[in-house]
Amino acid sequence: MANAYKVLGQLASTTSAVALYTCPSSTEAVISTIVIANRAAASKTFTIILRPNDEALADKHYLAKDVTVGASDTTALTLGITMDATDKLYVSASDTNVSFSAFGSEITA
Repeated sequence: MANAYKVLGQLASTTSAVALYTCPSSTEAVISTIVIANRAAASKTFTIILRPNDEALADKHYLAKDVTVGASDTTALTLGITMDATDKLYVSASDTNVSFSAFGSEITA
């Protein structure tokens, strides 16, 4: 199995849930760290959702819900999230001045 260590996804948030990363077919992934940067001069909140096989959203999928990140501050979460093919990681924020980056590895046969 081959490992590729890389930036798995980056985006400047919208206020609705958007897929930050989708695990490709025939691949497994480990998201080691997610960085949330608040570019605004006021506190904002963020939400992170993991949906295995892109299941319909349910309470069990929330990894973080409306967590505050301070004004002009950054939060780094080291989680070790494991994903299988077609699993999706969604993010959203209370404002479009919040950026997300996911770092980790993709594992292929």
